Amino acid sequence: MTRLVLFGAPIAIAVSLLFNGDGDPGLPTGSPRPTAPAAADEAADPYAGADDEDLRELNARVAAMPPGLAAPKMREVAWKLLASAEGSTLDWRSQYGAIEDTGDGTGYNAGIVGFCSRTHDMLAFVESFTADHPDSPLRPFVPALRKVDGSASHEGLDPGFTAAWKKAAQDPAFRAAQDRVRLKQYFEPAVHLAKLDGLGALGQFMYFDAMVLHGPGSEEDAFYGIRKAALAEADTVAEGGDESAYLDAFLEAARTVMKSKKHQQDTSRLDTAQRVFLEDGNLALELPLTWQMYGETFRIPA
Repeated sequence: MTRLVLFGAPIAIAVSLLFNGDGDPGLPTGSPRPTAPAAADEAADPYAGADDEDLRELNARVAAMPPGLAAPKMREVAWKLLASAEGSTLDWRSQYGAIEDTGDGTGYNAGIVGFCSRTHDMLAFVESFTADHPDSPLRPFVPALRKVDGSASHEGLDPGFTAAWKKAAQDPAFRAAQDRVRLKQYFEPAVHLAKLDGLGALGQFMYFDAMVLHGPGSEEDAFYGIRKAALAEADTVAEGGDESAYLDAFLEAARTVMKSKKHQQDTSRLDTAQRVFLEDGNLALELPLTWQMYGETFRIPA
């Protein structure tokens, strides 16, 4: 459910450089690349003003740390936790072709990270993919996606767009493209920053979930803005702070943003999932995990 502009907004330079080097060859050819804000706020994004040497040093520091959420088993846990919030399921693989308008004002929400027709990320993804795959059933809908970008309108998309998305999701290349966006645009930047903040697997997931939901922008209601608000209330572990206290501040900042939306967000992903793990002291996300999402109970066994 990415809520903010993914490509073209003030987005952390780390997303395009720190974690992708000179460019990720795995992303679709011609993928729009995020750029650094004109006036980088290093309190919100410590990588915003980093040069190539600094980026290499940061990469080396992260590489020397324990894998945390990036370990294969834990990454699968992250995918399931996210899927429970995005699609009310643990079967995240079933979500490539999922598409619906949830009535939250963001238009159509689709795929494993909830691309939204209102918030530009769906348009950017479909444009990039269809440029590489002109035979995609989504190609005829690119002009309509451009017209509805920034609104919740379905004009030009109905009928046919939802069926085209589901058909496209049968293509392994389309699924792989979604995987790469989830990994490179959201997961790696979030997990790397959380590690540098001294956070364990729970904190790493909180960053990842917030980046998917709110977008990797520096605005107050985007990921780096939420992190900045949390930093104003508590120190990270890397700054000598208490991990639980900092994560509590981060959850409160994220919850405040969710409650401020015109179409009020259900805060289950925070209140009955992430906060439950935090209050249990499970900072490492050790299995088994049991949580509720929108009133439904989910469990990942040991």
